[in-house]
Amino acid sequence: MPDKITLLPDNIANQIAAGEVIQRPASAIKELLENAVDAGATEIKLIINDAGKSLIQVIDNGSGMSETDARMSFERHATSKIKSIEDLFHIRTMGFRGEALASIAAVAQVELKTKRVEDETGIYIEVENSAVKKQEPIAAPVGTSIAMKNLFFNVPARRNFLKSNAAEMRHIVDEFTRVAMSFPEILFTLTANNQQLFHLESGSLKQRIVQLLGNNYNAKLVTVKEETDYMNIYGFVGKPETAKKTRGDQYFFVNNRFIKSPYLNHAVMSAYQEMIPSDSFPMYVLFIDLDPAVVDVNVHPTKQEIKFEDEKIIYAFVQAAIKHALAQFSVTPTLDFDLDASIQQLSSIQQPFTEERKSAASSGSIFKGFTQKHQAHFIEKNDKNELKHWRDFYESPETRVGSQESILKSGDTIPTHDTKLKTDGELTQLLNTYITLPSANGFLLIHQQAAHERVLYEQLKAASKDKPVATQRSMFPSTLELTPADAAIMQEIIEDLQQLGYTIEPFGKNTFVIQGTPADVEAGNEKHIIDILLEQYKHFSNEVKFSKREKLIRSLARQQAIKTGVRLTEREMRQLVNDLFACEQSNSTMDGNPTYLEFKQEQLERMFGK
Repeated sequence: MPDKITLLPDNIANQIAAGEVIQRPASAIKELLENAVDAGATEIKLIINDAGKSLIQVIDNGSGMSETDARMSFERHATSKIKSIEDLFHIRTMGFRGEALASIAAVAQVELKTKRVEDETGIYIEVENSAVKKQEPIAAPVGTSIAMKNLFFNVPARRNFLKSNAAEMRHIVDEFTRVAMSFPEILFTLTANNQQLFHLESGSLKQRIVQLLGNNYNAKLVTVKEETDYMNIYGFVGKPETAKKTRGDQYFFVNNRFIKSPYLNHAVMSAYQEMIPSDSFPMYVLFIDLDPAVVDVNVHPTKQEIKFEDEKIIYAFVQAAIKHALAQFSVTPTLDFDLDASIQQLSSIQQPFTEERKSAASSGSIFKGFTQKHQAHFIEKNDKNELKHWRDFYESPETRVGSQESILKSGDTIPTHDTKLKTDGELTQLLNTYITLPSANGFLLIHQQAAHERVLYEQLKAASKDKPVATQRSMFPSTLELTPADAAIMQEIIEDLQQLGYTIEPFGKNTFVIQGTPADVEAGNEKHIIDILLEQYKHFSNEVKFSKREKLIRSLARQQAIKTGVRLTEREMRQLVNDLFACEQSNSTMDGNPTYLEFKQEQLERMFGK
């Protein structure tokens, strides 16, 4: 019998390794940008065509490479950053530990031009399918230009898994934003299809945040800065009035590397307790610096998930630092007519922020432990077990899609379609939120917003499958100016919005014109609905996988539904009730929350002891 085990050819081994590193154009862009940062560049240009599928080019003015280094950079496991195993746990640079360029060269056609300041000429290398096709000296400026063309040209199956250009563009903007946010001292530009989307001049972190996330944050940022012998934290958090109903602009960086951490996010959220509504999310851009030896960045191929040696210390410090920052700056939102009324009603906003309260906020044992030298590890144990429910705190309502039985209290029942309703009976609105409807031996208590969400959801679902929703043209079209990131999302969903009754057309760089809306959208409210729609679409739950159109339909149903606190006429209530019980599933919202509860006569009598 012949032997069965053979060594893989290098080009196939490289393609397999590329599967871990290069999942889509944005993955390659992340690696190339980080390499440019590591090269000491002060200017980095990113040029892409066809959402990175046909061209990704990164040009920097960094240190450049010698001819030998340029050739070696395309070999697997070739790196300038690791000499011994100990180095792996003390790394402060960004790149992928010797895999990035080899992986890129395995799945794309690559052209490299590089020159050091001490060399008279530069070097040009052309690589395809892991093989060097050309290598020659050229005239070139100091720095490196690397262009990768026709991504996955030799792996058609991988190329078929790429999303639409608009969807891939959104991932590219996300990665570009994260790297550019980490290094505000570097000038970054992003040009897509010969149109410049970003031109980020070097400056302060605050300037970079405003450049990337929008001018609306300019006067609404609170400085966070604390230093200890164990770790440092600095950056900005948003004032309470900037909190959004969906997970918004939230960035954590550890040793300048972007990370995702539900655990640390909960620490931030807990610092905002009683300052923002429980269903809102604050903005933050926070940097944590600590010894790389107490952080493991190699637990995930993308380096976005990391492990801390002692998570509780990090959690406590982040929470204390933000509490102190918010207290120190006496954050109280000014009267703003666009501000959510629920924020204004919070006791923490209405009550004056006295010196006594400020002192109490910054004099806790946790905060003292971090502000006094050599005290970082002396955190008192808390019997209340504050961290016990951190995951519940982090998860958004959209991810908690539960059964109706878990939502209702003991003794409550959900009526079935067999329930005999007195649809011609008297309807009453309670607290401008609930509608009572008589049934055969009791009554239903209908939540008007939940009911309307269910109605709209099924109407929009049907419209997306059959004929489009009717559109009313606007006499005075509204102009919508978006950030580059939101503009990329709009390009992605614009055709689906057309099917759902919105006529939106591009109008120059990052600008769109709303030409028409569904007939039931109140005139003058179009821009607000689109703004919130983009926010929800952008940060929709990562835990539950929905299609693009499903996300849109859910977001629109939530935005256009009648809100609690709105007074309804008898005719409006009747129409809502009829529409609700015409639904395929009338007893719950798309998230699994009940649209109504049934109270029967015997149940009511038991409640009164009869």
